[in-house]
Amino acid sequence: MIVVSHRGPYRFRRSEDGSFTVHRGAGGVVSALGPLLLESRHPATWIAAALSPEDADGLDAGAGGDLGVDLRLLRIDPALHRKHYDVVSNGVLWYLHHGIFDAVRRPRFDIRFREAWDAYVTVNEAFAQATADVAAPAEVVLVQDYQLALVPALLRARRPDLRVVHFTHTPFATPDQIRMLPVDVARSLCASLAAGPAGFHTTRWERAYRASAREVLGADAAIGPSFAASLGPDAGALHEVAASPEARAASGRLADLVGDRLTILRIDRMEPAKNVVRGFLAFDRLLEARPGLRGRVVFLALLYPSRQGLPEYLAYAAEVEQTAGRVNERWATRDWTPILIDLEDDYAQSVAAMERYDVLFVNPVKDGLNLVAKEGPLVNRRDGILCLSREAGAYDELAPAVSMLQPFDIEQMAVALDDACSTPLDERAERAARLRELAAARTPADWLRDLVDHAGE
Repeated sequence: MIVVSHRGPYRFRRSEDGSFTVHRGAGGVVSALGPLLLESRHPATWIAAALSPEDADGLDAGAGGDLGVDLRLLRIDPALHRKHYDVVSNGVLWYLHHGIFDAVRRPRFDIRFREAWDAYVTVNEAFAQATADVAAPAEVVLVQDYQLALVPALLRARRPDLRVVHFTHTPFATPDQIRMLPVDVARSLCASLAAGPAGFHTTRWERAYRASAREVLGADAAIGPSFAASLGPDAGALHEVAASPEARAASGRLADLVGDRLTILRIDRMEPAKNVVRGFLAFDRLLEARPGLRGRVVFLALLYPSRQGLPEYLAYAAEVEQTAGRVNERWATRDWTPILIDLEDDYAQSVAAMERYDVLFVNPVKDGLNLVAKEGPLVNRRDGILCLSREAGAYDELAPAVSMLQPFDIEQMAVALDDACSTPLDERAERAARLRELAAARTPADWLRDLVDHAGE
């Protein structure tokens, strides 16, 4: 089996003495696939980009010894990589699939975009060629996400014997949205995915893909099979982290910070699709409408930085902090700060926070899945209520046990928060039990099995 993804399962860092240390890579793909491949009796190859010179140098130097996978890191020219990753993947495709373009102003497809698109094609070609060079006859190849959407067609042209499946971890653009792209770009993307099995987290995103592919490729075009396969959390790994000294220490710090107040929690990357600003405005409205909650509830926002090379992300991060500042200025007292923001990317602290929330607030504009919505209920110890956007992929599975959020409706979200804070204990326990059952229904192993099964189609 070969896994092909932009991010690899490990990052390497150079120490002062010139040696290298190895660390687990970030991202949902790594979290899901990494442990499964390490535990597998069958060797797997993982092809990814070297995200820094240290990554490639560390691997070449043999850092970490036996990593459990045959890791291959591609050295990509930094300027080429920036155009592929920042300009096209995140500056265009991410915005497109999440439906967050400000259409009056963006996108603008000019000569600079064309240069970036050429870079996107070149990087995808490099991944396809590297995979073709190492793959055994008829080997299963699992290509991951929108950064490598052209790899399936490029790889099939080179190695038609391989069993290739592509999985998209984001939503997929609707027909109206896909028409925003230049015609040739939309055709290239859809034709590549249509060349073989294409997977998504929900049937909703799968249907959007098929409708868009039909719109772009035409009524008579051959479109390969598609499927929905939701990813589930690794419950064992979560509980292992929760029991770690790091998480226990973080739990103590959070207890000192929050005290005996009700805790509303969100854990997100700091990026526009997560809808953080509207969430804070809904909390502001809650405090306005329910004076009795003032001083009794804290909104804890664990927001780790993301894609800081993009001006839009930096501007949104500033807006998030400014909004929180205004809410705190309006309502804070000498011994109570309504919104607490932590910008540290600390996984142990995140798991500790999941254990103690009373309300988990997940309100994305649109999300491919949102694994936190499943992880939180599995480790929470307080029968917490999940307030979940209906635009998150996980909503399709968890809807019977959550409080629905309409992510653009400030008033509705404030009411949902109010209801969640006042839900009777017996109802909280009943809903939490049902939510744990739904959240645990799918595991990473189920997801991987689905991908491998569909690779043979």
